[in-house]
Amino acid sequence: QVQLVESGGGLVQPGGSLRLSCLVSGTIFNVHSMAWYRQAPGNQRELVAGIGNDGRTNYADSVKDRFIISRDNAKNTLYLQMNSLKPEDTAVYYCNYRNVVTKLRSWGRGTQVTVSS
Repeated sequence: QVQLVESGGGLVQPGGSLRLSCLVSGTIFNVHSMAWYRQAPGNQRELVAGIGNDGRTNYADSVKDRFIISRDNAKNTLYLQMNSLKPEDTAVYYCNYRNVVTKLRSWGRGTQVTVSS
C-alpha cells in the first residue's frame, strides 16, 4: 500500500513562486508514474503535470513553461516547482501515484495554494 502526503502550499502574491512536495511511503513498485492534479471550487479535477518511470514529463498547456515537475527517488519525494503564479492557479493540489502494471492509483489529501494580491 502506497501513501502520499503533500506539503508546501500557502498564500502567495501573483508573480511569486512556491514548491510543493509529496512524500511517498509504503511498498513502491519500480514501474510507476506520478503526477500533480488540482481542483478549484466548482471545477473538475485536472492534470497539471506528470512524470513517467522513464523520467519523461508532460504539462497542461496552462502551466507549461511556468511549472516544473521532478522527483528524488532516493528521498521518495515528488516536487512541483511553480513560478510566475497567477490567481487562476488557485486550487487544492493533489499528488498521485500510479502502478503502471496494475493501473492502481493512490492519492494524497491535498494542499491549498492561493494566489492573491
